[in-house]
Formats: sequence, structure tokens, C-alpha cells
Amino acid sequence: MRKEVEISSIFGETLEKLKGQGVILIAGDPPNLMTIGWGTIGFIWGKLIFTVLVRPSRFTYSRMESSGEFTVNLLPDAFSHQLSLCGSKSGRDVDKIAECGFTLERGIHVTTPFIRESSIHFECRIIHKHDLLPETLDKGILKKYYPMGDLHRVFYGEIVGVFK
Repeated sequence: MRKEVEISSIFGETLEKLKGQGVILIAGDPPNLMTIGWGTIGFIWGKLIFTVLVRPSRFTYSRMESSGEFTVNLLPDAFSHQLSLCGSKSGRDVDKIAECGFTLERGIHVTTPFIRESSIHFECRIIHKHDLLPETLDKGILKKYYPMGDLHRVFYGEIVGVFK
């Protein structure tokens, strides 16, 4: 059984996972999984927020747009193969849930599922989104990360629960 925890108790681990092999973002119905390494946690508008970036070309993008919520799942180090698969294959072509052998459970405060095998998961409700604009982005970042265009949309998810 999952227990709700304070974000301060898992903040460092979350940053390490984002900086390292990444975490799994889940959105949509049916749900789609995607490995992400870009995200931030902060306090905006009097709310605790998890921001995630998703490119319009990704299958997860339409899931984010239609669902209005998402979960972020931190996996133990033993799941490096699954993290790699979810970051390199598209849900358009592969059933990543079956391929990875994950068990999904319905969220506690949201309808989007979380991965039972995860050590920690965040449940988030999208409260804002915006597109990155090339004319306002640092030119070095634009050249390094967006040589073909396809800039991310930033999704701001109010964290409605953190579970371990």
C-alpha cells in the first residue's frame, strides 16, 4: 500500500533520477509511458508544481493535451532497461507497458495510473501550459537542443500527491 509523503523527504532522490537515467511520465487514456530527464519542481501561484517538457511530435503530447493530468514515476536502478526502452520507442508502435512488464495502478488523487514497481510517484493536475518560443530562447540552447525546430510545450502540473 502506498503512503503519502512530504516532498521534502524525496526531493533529492527525484533530482538525482531526473539528472541520471530519468523518470517515467504517464498520461492519457489509454496511458502512454515516456522517459523524461527534463523537469522541475517548484512553488508557483501558491501551489507545488512539477513542470515537464514534451515535444508536439511525441505520442505522449496528445495524451497530455487530452487528459489534463499526469504521473511521474521514479524507478529503482534495476529498471535501467525499461527506462531506456520508454525513452527510445514510441507508444504509437510498441505497447511499452507490456514490453517493460509494468503493472499499472489507478492513481490515488488522479485517474492517470502509476507504475506499481516505482519507488516513488507524483500525481499532477495540469494547470497551465505554454510553448517555448525560439525568439526568446538562448541561442546556444536553441542550436544544441532544437536544430530541427520541434520545441517543447511546458506543462505545469499541480502536485496533488506524492507517494512512496
